[in-house]
Amino acid sequence: MTSHTSTGGRRTTQIFFASTLYGAATLAAALDADRFPPAARRLLLISNNAANPETAPALDTMPGFEQLRGRFDGVLSWNAAISPFHPGGWAPRGDDVPLWERYLRMLWDLGDDSVHLVVESIQVNPALALTQIFTGAPVDVYADGLMSYGPTRNKLDPLVGTRIDRLLHLDLVPGLKPLLLTEFGVEPEIVPGDTFTKVLAELADAGPDLDVPEGNPALLLGQYLSALDILTAEEEERLHVRMLKGALELGHERVVFKPHPSAPARWSRQLEQEAERLGAELTVLDEPVLAEVLYQRMQPALVVGCFSTALLTASALYGLPVARIGTEVLLERLTPYQNSNRVPVTIVDATVPELTDKAAVQAQHQETPDLQGLVEAVGFAMQPQIYPALRPAAEAYLSDRLNAHTWRYFKRRRLTSLALPGGVPGQLGFIPRNATVRRVARRARAVKRAALG
Repeated sequence: MTSHTSTGGRRTTQIFFASTLYGAATLAAALDADRFPPAARRLLLISNNAANPETAPALDTMPGFEQLRGRFDGVLSWNAAISPFHPGGWAPRGDDVPLWERYLRMLWDLGDDSVHLVVESIQVNPALALTQIFTGAPVDVYADGLMSYGPTRNKLDPLVGTRIDRLLHLDLVPGLKPLLLTEFGVEPEIVPGDTFTKVLAELADAGPDLDVPEGNPALLLGQYLSALDILTAEEEERLHVRMLKGALELGHERVVFKPHPSAPARWSRQLEQEAERLGAELTVLDEPVLAEVLYQRMQPALVVGCFSTALLTASALYGLPVARIGTEVLLERLTPYQNSNRVPVTIVDATVPELTDKAAVQAQHQETPDLQGLVEAVGFAMQPQIYPALRPAAEAYLSDRLNAHTWRYFKRRRLTSLALPGGVPGQLGFIPRNATVRRVARRARAVKRAALG
């Protein structure tokens, strides 16, 4: 690395924080694209955020990691540093912050270096804990998914937020500007897509041998949504079956299913049984590889998913045909309204063609008027206290664009509580709480059903 000292004459150490191989690859691409100034040392700090880190593979043991390691002067473990605490549930007590900084400087041989932090998911631990410990360090945030387009999920302490200089992100939705951290005036900066795909090509070349069918099969992406309590396990299994049936109806006879690494194996078995019944050739991939590695190895004829970020990398970075299924149910189910998955689901629903719409899938086109306006309106409805300046944009969008299709992105109760267009007028707000009105409405619906039956 090129030697670099700060204005005070101290040398600078950059600490890059990552918990996923995709995130580490994003950092590698940012480094290859010269998105960071020179530093005396560059250290990669890895964290295993799995519920049971002892039984889950660490980032530095995953296939392809060795191709990334050379970009850093050393690899550190956050789990080891804070053991026996869990990375997702631990943060330093305020009075202990100086002790923790002194301890980490000794453990990582930082001395009195000027520290520059580069972290993911700064709204939550472990990244938030790290930035709290190094209280004076400048911070860059990088995003490895669609959540960067949504609002900051929690109100950040200004002592952290005002130290953030940039948001580095992949241009997964060309033309759409991220909302994340804009409440602190943080400007987004794009990590070049071609540089990112070159890094992923390194991982693909070094990955394990994969037994996949030839001839450009369709690829189905599992997400394990039941673990997030969005769907039940049975509903998620049915969603995978719908993916399979939809791909077959579009003429794809060979199908590859990439389950989520944490998903139970029985799901794959049920899908295999359904494929056998339908006469389809199904391959289930048990190896924990990135979807982007499969894009390069397989060149799939179609990528099908629910709202995975991998759908947008397939489309924006690899030019592959994509299709979604299940997003409408998720938009209805996500609770509370400010659930951080809401903007990713909204973006996929608004930009990726529905699997059962054959013409749209073949054309790879879905009309989405004013996507930026939609995201800003949803973002304001999610976090009005963090983004009060977005109210005029939300009002304008809801006044002009709210229709039978776009209603799926909003909740009338939420719009009412925020006095936004589409909400129930204030003078009628008593109706939902009036027992007599509700009883009359139920009786009217019962009479209507009886008449129709």
